[in-house]
Amino acid sequence: MNTAFAAALTVEVRKFAASRVVRTATVLIVAGIAVLTGSMTVAAEAGNERILAQLGEFADAQGWDRLTGVAAQITGAGSLLGFGVVLAWVVGREFAEGTVSGLFALPVSRATVMAAKLTAFVAWTAGVAVALVSVLAVTGLAAGNGTPDGEALAGLVRLLALASFSGLLAAPAAWAATLGRGLLPGIATSIGTVVVAQVMVVSGTGAWFPVAAPSLWAMRPGDVSAAQLALVLLVPLLAGLLAVRAWSRLQLDR
Repeated sequence: MNTAFAAALTVEVRKFAASRVVRTATVLIVAGIAVLTGSMTVAAEAGNERILAQLGEFADAQGWDRLTGVAAQITGAGSLLGFGVVLAWVVGREFAEGTVSGLFALPVSRATVMAAKLTAFVAWTAGVAVALVSVLAVTGLAAGNGTPDGEALAGLVRLLALASFSGLLAAPAAWAATLGRGLLPGIATSIGTVVVAQVMVVSGTGAWFPVAAPSLWAMRPGDVSAAQLALVLLVPLLAGLLAVRAWSRLQLDR
């Protein structure tokens, strides 16, 4: 590993570990999705018509199938928005707090700093994804669903992948926060991405839309091909490269 990158990564990891914003977001994403999933599942079991109407195809499901289906519906939009807000903060705070000017005096290039930010962010999202699925598994056991069988385990693995994909799909927030020189453009981009994804799903073309494909795959794996799912990786790759390039060309006057 490049020495400069290793130094920048160490700093960014320490920032993540010390950040109240990151800690709060971690709790909100993990606990929030788990609580919503558990409460909606309980309400569905009790026959709440309004909740059953919202569950769609999972209204008639039972046990682990219902829990993982409900969790996938919530995780697709909820985690993407949460991850996007954090990434917007990670990048945008440098401009909002005026610390970006100090980066010009560092021996480490600004492009390297951005690459370190993105790497630390990806590592954090992976940890959040594992924590989320672990809590959902405990929620299912507490709900009396019994030990998960092969199909249930496959559903939990898809949830793990969905949460991880959601973190990667938040990458455009970093580029937007850089171009907009602040947090709000990155947050607005994340919200807009979620809205567009929902529209594409409703229109029936979500499988070919990278932001919507992971959610559809988590709920109905047979409806999304490997090629369509692979397109998801283009979003973080392109957005990450654009963000790194933007930081390499940063100027203090604009």
